[in-house]
Parts: sequence; structure tokens; C-alpha cells
Amino acid sequence: MDHEHIAGDMEGLAEQAPDLVPAPRPELPVRRPLAVEVHGLSKRYDKFLAVDNISFAVPQGEFYGFLGPNGAGKSTTIRVLCGLLAGEYRSIHIAGHDLRGDSIGVKASIGVMLEDPMLYERLSAPEHLEFTGMMYGLDRQTARERMAELISMLDLQGAGNKLIVDFSQGMRKKVALGCALIHEPRVLFLDEPFNGIDTVSSHQIKQLLQRRVAQGVTIMFSSHVMEVVEKLCTSLAIIHQGKIRLEASMADLKSRPNWDGLESEFIRTVGHVAGMETDGPPENSDGKLA
Repeated sequence: MDHEHIAGDMEGLAEQAPDLVPAPRPELPVRRPLAVEVHGLSKRYDKFLAVDNISFAVPQGEFYGFLGPNGAGKSTTIRVLCGLLAGEYRSIHIAGHDLRGDSIGVKASIGVMLEDPMLYERLSAPEHLEFTGMMYGLDRQTARERMAELISMLDLQGAGNKLIVDFSQGMRKKVALGCALIHEPRVLFLDEPFNGIDTVSSHQIKQLLQRRVAQGVTIMFSSHVMEVVEKLCTSLAIIHQGKIRLEASMADLKSRPNWDGLESEFIRTVGHVAGMETDGPPENSDGKLA
């Protein structure tokens, strides 16, 4: 029997008994590689357990919000993931690198912007960005090209050769973000990036971050500002008293029958008004919890 007869018989069978012909298999969703993978992370300050055995994963290209009240463990978690603070964990992988076995590889693959950035205040913005780029291993020409691009993107041209010591909080955060971006990292960790900055600066930073995510960069940022997270993030986790209480995509949250905004979801999850202080020892060297 030739192939034409076989094909004809199959077509006839499909017309006579369509239920007997197997339906095409549905396409399985494509699983993106993980940019951040955390298993069993804990951090203790003396008798205070700031982070309590948390696990979560962030796929590549995600804008991931890390929400929680003051003192919930947000900044502690980010500092451990960046290798700035020691913690106990089963495993942590960032951009494919094992934090325990390849911390240098992790640090080379990430950009970090802390809530209160430490900057060299006797440098200008261009000097600081160029210096940071070279510290990451860029040659001087490449560092200068990327510095000029970031100065333009962050609208810092007007600062000229003014020293950072005279910058406003918003301008300082722009410089810190530029330092986090200059080596074109695959993963960005931002700790309360919109705190203390004006509306115009906030808008500029949001636009820049959204462009980076569109290019495949993964961003994890901590915040207690619901409106910012709801607008920017594709997924999020809520941490409270050192434990992750909720992890979901924004699409899944918005599809819930009782969805009435992220603020209401947050209050339902943590059980109290967002932003309430919790007791505990200072998390950072400056005595701040986050």
C-alpha cells in the first residue's frame, strides 16, 4: 500500500470517526532558566531570627518585587544574596553561579543598589561611573562610553563636574544606579530604590529599569510601596517576620475573585497595616531595619 492510499484512509477515518483520531498535543509552556534560586536561607542576629528558612526562585527576565513591612527581612535577604552579609542556607544560585563556591562569579554577574548607597563623595558623577566600570574590569574607553550613555539616560548632564557630596538624595541614587548598571549585569538587586527621591527622578529610574527588563535583565527589588510594585512587577513575594507568606505572579493575583488591589492583598497576607514597625535588633550597620 503506497503513502497516498494510507493518507486517504486516515482522512476518511477522521471524517467518519473524528473521536478516534488523537488530538494534537497542547504546547507545554517554556520554562525560563532561573536567575535567582534560593533554598533554606536563614539569618540570625544573636537571638533574633531575621530571616527564617526561606526559599524562592526568580526566572530570567522577571521584574520581581520583594515586599514586606519594616523589619520583615527584605534588606537582610538582599544583602546575603549579593554576598555582602553571611547567612545560613542549603543553596543559593545567582545567574548560574553558586554563591558558596563561586562568590566572585556572583558579584561579577550582578548589580547592586542599596537603600543608602555608599559613594565616593569627592568624585563627580562621571568620575565615579568611569571608576566603577574599570573596577569591574572594563577598559577605560568602554567605561567612558558606558558612563556617557548612563549620564544621559539618568539625566545627570546638568551636574557637570559637581562633587557627589553636594548632590541631592535623588541624584545620589541615580549615580548608585549607574554604578550598578555600568558593567551590564544579568541580575539587578535594588533595595528600596525609590525612597527619598522626587517624582521626576523616580519616573526616569522606572523607565530605565523597564527597558532593562525588556532586554532580558532580571530585577529583584525590595519595597514597601504598593503602588510602585503593582505598576512595575511581573511577580512578587511578601515576607513578614522573616518568612515568605506569599509568592505569586501579578497575573495570578489579579485573576483572583477577591482581588481588589495589591495593598489589600498585602494587608490580608501580613495581617496588619503595611509599614508597621516590628521589634528586633538593627539589621544594618547604621541601625536601620529593613
